[in-house]
Formats: sequence, structure tokens, C-alpha cells
Amino acid sequence: MKEVELESLILKEILSNKDFMRKVIPFVQKDYFNGTQRIVFNQIVEFVTKYNKAPTLEALSIEIQNESINDDQYVDAAEMLSEMSEMDSSSNPEWLYETTEKWCQDRAIHNAIMESITIIDGKHQELSNGAIPELLQKALSVSFDSNVGHDYFDDAEARHEYYNRESVKTPFDLEYFNKITEGGVEPGTLNVILAGTGVGKSLTMCHFAAANISEGKNVLYLTMEMAEEKISERVDANLMNVNINQIKGLSKTNFMSKIASVIKRLTKSHGKLIVKQYPTGTPHVGHFRALLNELQLKKNFKPDIIYIDYLNICSSSRMKMGGAVNTYSLVKSIAEEVRGLAIEFQVPIFSATQTTRSGFSNSDVAMEDISESFGLAHTADMLFAMIVNDELRELNQILVKQLKNRYSDAGENTRFIIGVDRPKMKLYDVDDSAQDVIGSNGKDEDTGPANRFGMRETPDFTNIEI
Repeated sequence: MKEVELESLILKEILSNKDFMRKVIPFVQKDYFNGTQRIVFNQIVEFVTKYNKAPTLEALSIEIQNESINDDQYVDAAEMLSEMSEMDSSSNPEWLYETTEKWCQDRAIHNAIMESITIIDGKHQELSNGAIPELLQKALSVSFDSNVGHDYFDDAEARHEYYNRESVKTPFDLEYFNKITEGGVEPGTLNVILAGTGVGKSLTMCHFAAANISEGKNVLYLTMEMAEEKISERVDANLMNVNINQIKGLSKTNFMSKIASVIKRLTKSHGKLIVKQYPTGTPHVGHFRALLNELQLKKNFKPDIIYIDYLNICSSSRMKMGGAVNTYSLVKSIAEEVRGLAIEFQVPIFSATQTTRSGFSNSDVAMEDISESFGLAHTADMLFAMIVNDELRELNQILVKQLKNRYSDAGENTRFIIGVDRPKMKLYDVDDSAQDVIGSNGKDEDTGPANRFGMRETPDFTNIEI
């Protein structure tokens, strides 16, 4: 009796077992098969896609006959179909499903290794060595996902546990940011700062990054605007508590002594910070994904939070600028891809965006003041504006205005004040008295309606910066 090949049995069950077909077709790739088996599988998939059911052996034979294949391939396919017609169906569906899943995993790993060898030999026309970790990771993650969604009634108990489970959040060191996020940002989210040039987008992200590593979090900072050393210099000023313009004058001994003091002051489990610079307008999530895989492989480094400085000067892996692609579609695509990366690696991502030219001098920032693409607001989980004017700058303060918030009610603490020490690249909480002039919904509680910032009418709002 001729030995039955697993591949032929899988194809047979796809044809004869409707439930099996529905379960495995979405996960089985044509590249898992070789030669004639691949031809047969392709015809089955095309038939199922067109008619929403598996073909009979007779229909499959006709479809293969119409395919552009040579005589030898047709003879082999006909012989295979004849053998499949004599096979008995599996009497153990659970065994078949598990065995098929393991076969898919083995084939995926085999194909990834073979493609990696091609890359190493320099024979691959598209991929470089940096793509190898991603190829292997994808192969190792192959599985049949049996989850078909959340059943509202049947999964009520699990839903209650979710409501009462403490989520893994990355907290801030600033009171009001923790208030508006109910304790910090969550994995799989995109959080965006809206501000004009010179207001403090990069300062804010560098401060957040310094606070993160102080709390034992691993941070990846991707910059398309400033050099890696410039970002690190801002973090130095923050953690060393010295003016940024004094760092260059420190001797090597003094500088290293301050670094040692920072390490000693932080917890024993302080986090790591990796800063990576890319050329402006060049990188997309494919580059970021390759870097994440490489850091995991070479440094055993897995970030707890990622900063991208900043989103508008990234590129999209799905569409290229020029031709029929407008900035709205391009930036929206970048935002969607970045948020997808956050979900894939289960980390929160922080980024920033510029205001429009009109928004730069607008006394009440809104979503339409986002530069290049309002689509960014649709994608972000949290979006807040940072606003400075002459009076706030004199007071070393920044007004923060919530524009979108999926963590909590954006109607609470809509506007609030934070302090800024620009020479030391620090943000800090201000006294409660500084918040008194701001009603939580843009109203001055003592003197009636406030201006459009939710502040008293007495301050001078000329030369506003957003």
C-alpha cells in the first residue's frame, strides 16, 4: 500500500471536509507546497474564493486542465487527484487540525531559513541582511488563530475580569497627564503632541523618556530631526539637572562622575535608552520593525515605550509621496502604520506633529490646526496641544489642551498648566494656584466665561505660539 503524504491528506480534507476547509484555508500559504501540490492548492483556493465552497474532484480536474501547465505537470496532477479519490477521510478532526498547524509552522520555518540563505549569499534581489530576523520571527509566530471575536453574552464573565484587571500602563511623572490618562499610556496606542516650532515637542518627549528610564522602563527614541547625541544631550541635562549649555564644558572625569551619580540615584532596575537617527523623510515602519528585531537579537533589548520624533517626517511603507498621493492620505497612512506597529509589539508610541500656518497664530487650537493631515486625528488615541505665549513664557509655563482622548473623558481637565525649565529640559507640576484661572471645561469659575484658552481675559495673548 502506497504511503499517504501529509500534504495530499491536507488537500483531500480541504476538498471533502467543509469545516476543516473553513478553518485552515486562511492560514495555509501556497509556498508551503511544492510542485504539483502547489498547482492543485492554487486551483482549490481560486475556486473557494470565487464560489465560496470547495470544488469536486471532477471540477478541480477541469480547472487544472485549463491552467497553463505542461503535459508532465498535468499528468502528475491527474495522478494525484486519482490517489486522493481513494483516500479515506480522517476520523480524528482534532488530530488533523493540530497536525496541519504544526506542518504549516515547520514549512514556514523551512522557507524562512532558505530565503535567509539566499540573502546571506547576496542572491536576493530585494532584501538585505537586516530583514533576516523579521523573516524568522514571522515564521516562528505562525499559528491557527481560533478566536472569531468577542461574544457579548457568552463572554460576559471574561469581560468583567477585563474591566477589573489592572492594565499595564506606562505612567507619567506629571500629575495632570496621569489624571487625563487614568494612570498612564497603554500598550498598542499612538499618542501625539501638537505644537509649533520651538514650543517644546522634542523637549516634552525627551522629558518623558528620562522619566521612563528613571522608573525602570526601556525606551527607544527614533529621531528624524536631530542627531542621536543631541537627543541624548537633552536627556543628560534632564537627569543630571544641569543647564544644557553647560554640558559641553564638563571635563570627561566630571561628566562620567555625573553619569555615575545618575545611575546611583535611579533604582537598581533603571531602564535603558536607545536613540536611533534616520534621514529625514526616509524611514517607515518596515525600518522600525527591523530595528526592533535587531535590538532584540543583538542586545536583548525590548522597549517598553517608543518615541518617534516626529511622525510627519517619516515615510509610508504602503504609499509613496508624489503623483496621485496627497499629504492627507500619506500622513494618515503613516499614522495607521505606526499605530499598527504599537499593537504588533504591544508598546505605547509617542510622536508629534506640527500646526498649520494659520494654527501657529490661532488663539484656540483645534484638530483642524494639524499640519498636512486631519487623518492623523482620526488615528491617534490621544492628541493634545501645547501652547505658549509671552506671558506663559515669562512664567516658564506651558498650557496643555486636550483635543482627543480615548483613555478618559476629554471634557475633564480639558486645559491645564505645566511648568517648564527649558535650560534643564524638564517639565514639572505647578502649584494648584496656577490652575485656578482655568475652568475644567474652558470656563473661568470666578469671573464668568473665560477666553478661548479657558483663561481669564487679563493676560496678554499676543504673539501666541502653538
